[in-house]
Formats: sequence, C-alpha cells, structure tokens
Amino acid sequence: MNDSALISVGLPIALAIIMFGLGLSLEVADFRRVARTPRAVVVALGIQVLVLPVIAFGLVVGFDLDPLLAVGVMLLAASPGGTTANLFSHLFRGDVALNITLTAINSVLAAVTIPLVTNLAIGYFDAEGELGLQLGKVLQVIAIVLVPVAIGMLVRRASTAFAVRADKPVRIFSIVVLVAVAVGALLGERENLADYLRDVGLVTGLLCVLSLGLGYAGARLARLDRPQAVASSMEVGIHNTTVALTIALSVLDSTEVAIPAAVYSVLMYVLATAFGFLITRGAGRGVRGVSSSAA
Repeated sequence: MNDSALISVGLPIALAIIMFGLGLSLEVADFRRVARTPRAVVVALGIQVLVLPVIAFGLVVGFDLDPLLAVGVMLLAASPGGTTANLFSHLFRGDVALNITLTAINSVLAAVTIPLVTNLAIGYFDAEGELGLQLGKVLQVIAIVLVPVAIGMLVRRASTAFAVRADKPVRIFSIVVLVAVAVGALLGERENLADYLRDVGLVTGLLCVLSLGLGYAGARLARLDRPQAVASSMEVGIHNTTVALTIALSVLDSTEVAIPAAVYSVLMYVLATAFGFLITRGAGRGVRGVSSSAA
C-alpha cells in the first residue's frame, strides 16, 4: 500500500477505531446527565463551539497566516475534545463525569461544526484548489466521527465487560496513531518546517493557552465549582487532533492544512500540564490560606 492509500484509507480506519473506543466509554446516561448539570455543559460548549472559532479567526488574521495554514487552525479550533481531555481532567482532579458528558455531546456536534467552520474558512481565505467539504466529504466526516461512536456505545450496552477490557488497548492505539500521524505530517513538510513552526507555533500555542484559560475562567465566572472548572478548561483546551489530522490529510488531501494540528498535538501536552499544575497550585494556596486564617 503506498503512502497515498495509507492516508486515504488507513488513517480514516484508524480514526474510526479510536472513535469506536471513545464510544465504548460512553453511555446514554452521559447525555441524560446534561439535565442535571445544564449550566456547566452550556458554558463549556458555548466557549468551545462559539468563542473558540472567533479567537482562532482573530489569531490567523492577526498573524496573517498562509491561507492553507489558516484553514488548518480553523479546522483545529472546530475539532472536539476527546479522551485525552478526560485523562488530564482526572490528573488535575476535575469533574471527569462532566468531561465524559461534554465529550459525548461534542462528538455529535463535531459532525456539523467541523464542515461548517472549515468551509467558511476555505471560502474566506480563498484557499487554493478544490479544498471544500462538499456533501460527499461532509458525509465522510460524519461516517468517521459519529458512526463509530454510536457503534461503540451499542457494544458497551451489549457487553460492559468487553468495553472495559478494550479501553486501555484503544487508548494506547490512539496515542500511537496521533504521534505517528503528527510526525508524518511534519516530516512531509520538512522543507518548510522551520517556517511553519515559526508561523504556526505561536498561533497554536496561544490558541491552546487561551482555550485552557477561557474554559476555566468562564466556568468560574458562571459560579461553577473548581472540579467543573478544571473539566471545562481541559475539554475546551485539549482538542482531538487526530480528527483534525485525518480530515486534513485524507478528506481535504492537504499536508499543509494538517500542520497546525500536528504542531498543536505536541504543544498541548506541555501547555495543558503546565496549566493544570498552575491552577492546582493556586487552589492549594487558597486552601492553606483559609486554614491559616481559621487558625
């Protein structure tokens, strides 16, 4: 199988397996939970679906990015959160149940938001070639994002034991695919890599930091508790870059569009970890301060 076939066939299959694994961790109850935490869900999804694309647009216009790179940043901003967000939320004592709920809803919304935001970006930035997501390609996005999640949920309903056993292997597979695709995308543009890193590194880094900060601050301003704020920040700030990479490489057939997601996939681990320690340390200081004053 040549590289083109590997990207056009192998990568969507790999993503479908990852999304199937995501579905194995979800239940219908995750969607019902929205009724119990409507404010938390509305705040996080409002920031992710409405605010982030606006911020991404401001960054790409402000930094005057190349049209294809600009489309890549917008595609990245439209991509949903994923299981990595759940993991980071767990590490920094966030409300993981809220993360799971947000991930479930995000997986459904992504089938609409990704084609919408990407097509608007392609039109605005006048990206070269037949890059648009026409109906057939939109259906392809739905097929590789939404359908495997639904199948995974059905399998979990039929056999919870299998879903639990499959969780770890699928997570490992997800990380391996993400690393391999990100490295492959970067190597594929190695001649322009230094320029891309200079152009996109700062933009994607700022997008990640602003996403994390807005997710946390927005939740606190809405008077949500700290675990919910941590969950919101990680869900908004950590995107499922495998989705963005797959759409860029296999659906849009553009390595350049994939570059922002590839760079982001490296930066987000460092920045999310630093942000998590920052808010955890701040919370710890607050608790010690209260204890001291009580004494």
